[in-house]
Amino acid sequence: MLNFDLSEEQNIIRQTIREFAEQEVKPVARELDEKEEFSVELARKMASVGLFGCFVGEEYGGSNMGYVGYIIAVEELARVDGSTAATIAAGNSLGIGPIAYFGNEEQKREWLPRLCKGEILGSFGLTEPDAGSDAQGSRTTAVQQGEDWVLNGSKIFITNASNPLAGVTTVQAVTGTRPDGRKELSCFLVPARHPGFTATPMHGKLMWRSSDTAELAFEDCRVPARNLLGQRGEGFKQMMQVLDGGRLSIAAMGLGGAQGAFELALGYAQQRKQFGQLIGKFQATQFKLANMALEIEAARNLLYKACWLKEQHRPFGQLAAMAKLYCSEVMKRVVTEAVQIHGGYGLMKEYHVERFFRDQKLLEIGEGTSEVQRIVIARGLGL
Repeated sequence: MLNFDLSEEQNIIRQTIREFAEQEVKPVARELDEKEEFSVELARKMASVGLFGCFVGEEYGGSNMGYVGYIIAVEELARVDGSTAATIAAGNSLGIGPIAYFGNEEQKREWLPRLCKGEILGSFGLTEPDAGSDAQGSRTTAVQQGEDWVLNGSKIFITNASNPLAGVTTVQAVTGTRPDGRKELSCFLVPARHPGFTATPMHGKLMWRSSDTAELAFEDCRVPARNLLGQRGEGFKQMMQVLDGGRLSIAAMGLGGAQGAFELALGYAQQRKQFGQLIGKFQATQFKLANMALEIEAARNLLYKACWLKEQHRPFGQLAAMAKLYCSEVMKRVVTEAVQIHGGYGLMKEYHVERFFRDQKLLEIGEGTSEVQRIVIARGLGL
């Protein structure tokens, strides 16, 4: 029997995070965006309500709210501000995820409690200047010297890696050549501010302006062998499995952002007058809002099903790619119409909808472009 009802716990999560977002995030979102400022204070407040370690067990300090609960939390933050949602999405899916999934007991005990409490933030060192969609094109190298590994190379567009709370980065590096001639890729845990490792903030962004984005450099960065994550040569497989879960959080940002923009447009249509009546009385506006509501409902059902499959430990990668693709593109269509409904005011920074319009574009690019998602979906069809 199908049941589309959320559990009591999941409804409490939604209500709690919605209130938090309205009271703590919304009042500062525009100012932080304008200043391109990552807020340590806000990150600590999010930690205090259990927003880090959402899907990690309590034995490691996590809040263990499940993946559906985690996605609802990201959705509710994105309904108010994309940058804040990005901090949580990246901090959980990409920062905590690799260690939770592939770390040994020693690594989990060393890193997860602090990450789950929000004392430090984790990041995901995959993308390079010449290796974006081609994730196997990494040029960063790790050479074994005695009991250590020495890393050299660079990463770019890395979230949560250069702010004062940055604590550890999972770094994919080339560790050799496979028998078939392809690169052997492995992952390493590199502590923030480790000798030979520098993280430089990136500014001048169109979107997520109060999210921390950094460029990383490794110059003879020496880490002990115990910092190897999982088995040597398993790095690319690890990264792709982490991205499957990460796509769900990006989808949640698309869904939440679409919901937020829709509510702004609906509210505006119910109070803005033209030609002697509310613009919400015009059929053209009504049809826009009806289409927005339709697509948001379809996106939510697709995303929640993918999350449910993950929680049931069933194959979910195909649906995750669909959800990421669809939710990000739904938000594009919704925010475009939301700005249109606002007219000239929608182009002004004093109205929140213009920030939603800017923040959406990243969702079609980050954690696998829309084109890559279509490749993943096609491969799942046996093509």
